[in-house]
Amino acid sequence: MTNAKKVLVVGEINVDLLLQGYRAFPTPGREVLVDDFAMALGSASAICAMGLAKLGTPVAFAGVVGADVWGEYCLGVMRAAGIDLVPVRTEPAIKTGVTVSITSPSDRALVTYLGSITALAAEDVEDRLFAGADHLHVSSYFLQSGLRPGCRDLFRRAHAHGLTTSLDPGFDPAETWGPELSGTLGEVDVFFPNEVELAGITGDTDAVRGLAALENGRTLTVAKLGARGAMARRDGATISQAPLPVTPVDTTGAGDSFNAGFLHAWLAGAPLEQALALGAACGALSTLGLGGTGGQPTLEQAEAFLRSTGAGGEGSSR
Repeated sequence: MTNAKKVLVVGEINVDLLLQGYRAFPTPGREVLVDDFAMALGSASAICAMGLAKLGTPVAFAGVVGADVWGEYCLGVMRAAGIDLVPVRTEPAIKTGVTVSITSPSDRALVTYLGSITALAAEDVEDRLFAGADHLHVSSYFLQSGLRPGCRDLFRRAHAHGLTTSLDPGFDPAETWGPELSGTLGEVDVFFPNEVELAGITGDTDAVRGLAALENGRTLTVAKLGARGAMARRDGATISQAPLPVTPVDTTGAGDSFNAGFLHAWLAGAPLEQALALGAACGALSTLGLGGTGGQPTLEQAEAFLRSTGAGGEGSSR
């Protein structure tokens, strides 16, 4: 499933400080111990970009970092993966964002200093960056307060230059779930909420009804449901992808790796069922390493995993 189409990822870059394996979650006035610590490239946008690059998709990235060791570290990791970083801007007056991720095999909690995450604006993404790209992806819609007001126009400009578009909303810390999002979705081809985000945006905890509520005649919504797999809606029918069997080490960035796998297949023209399967494989395998990028598979690894599980992309419909 080779994909030669180039993806422009526009978004945030931050570093993750990973505290792994807590026995009890920390509460005020108490100290707890963890089993391991690591530093890794963080941020939903950067993790998705890394997953795409690992699968063989050409990637360019537009974002902002601070002139500090965290920014240098993040750019070094991305550069080593072959990502085009020419559109990234370094700002001496701000600090690169930092996320502390406190993880267990079943879940994680995140504490984030936004810093450079809010510094990117839609007008920073000049039309010239669309040249040579086939697709535009944005993650962390709610965290990127500088980008969010111009996001709809950014997607509109991308469409005018012949690109397709995708958006992952990420969690809304204010839990207002952005009433302006519905207008933005009118310019989005693929939308990637997880189960919590889908419920927050639609007000419905039932994923099938949530998918139906977001139908707008254009956007393909793909819901990532964690241990229940993934689900999409096409022509009034719900297409389901069962979860794939792994024993997670760290779930950080699994949804972003799912996005990468889905987009790689979707941009190559694969059927929806195959795109869901590759997304599920990439998301599952990513949990076997520490951090969002440590376990991301190559295309060959993901396809071998699918063959070993018998999940070749025959999603169920209802």
